[in-house]
Amino acid sequence: MIQGAMIFLQGLKELLARAELRSVLWRMIGLLFVLMVVLTGGVFWLVDYVANLWIPEGDAWYWQVISWLVWILAFVLAVLCAVFSFVTLGSAAAAPWLDLLARRTEQRAGSELEEQDSGWATLVLQSLANSVRPLFGLLVWGVAALFFFWLPPVATALWAYGGIRFLSYELIDTPASRRNWGFTSRKQHLNDRRWFYFGFSGLALLLLMVPIVNLLVIPAAVVGLSHNLSKGE
Repeated sequence: MIQGAMIFLQGLKELLARAELRSVLWRMIGLLFVLMVVLTGGVFWLVDYVANLWIPEGDAWYWQVISWLVWILAFVLAVLCAVFSFVTLGSAAAAPWLDLLARRTEQRAGSELEEQDSGWATLVLQSLANSVRPLFGLLVWGVAALFFFWLPPVATALWAYGGIRFLSYELIDTPASRRNWGFTSRKQHLNDRRWFYFGFSGLALLLLMVPIVNLLVIPAAVVGLSHNLSKGE
């Protein structure tokens, strides 16, 4: 788990330290920023909706404490929804740039993978298609969380675990696509290195909740995993 977190940090360091990677980052940063602003607006609406749905009624002093707890948990759930949307849409919209990031990282690591000759639209659509089955998995965890709807801490924990699993699929998408891995191969790889990706995606999830820093998470993950997978080949 610690190794996974360290690989992510290594990817972030390389992304900011190497000029050939920074030049790609600057091309996609504006698009990711606009997407983040739009989703942030959605978070505020979702927090209010979920909190009002959960807040109990009563005049006793402890109801006030419960209300504050509900607001906090509603905020966490809303932020998680925004994070998942940001990663899914951001990875798809920036797919051609992410592929370029991966290729430059692989070349530095000595990988012999060929350059993808797919067009911009094809890469974007492939990224969206690769998100479909992981999204169904996330939906299953969401349904499980609904069974504990009136126990917000349990619902949040289930949603967070499902989110980390979903992020693992999303963040590995570019390196996996360059290796022609289908869903079965990706699932097997993630299961074989479960704790590695729990640390990798767990740290990514935390950083995705930090404004501005979250703009670096997707490209940093691509750099870190591309380097790590190339070294293991």
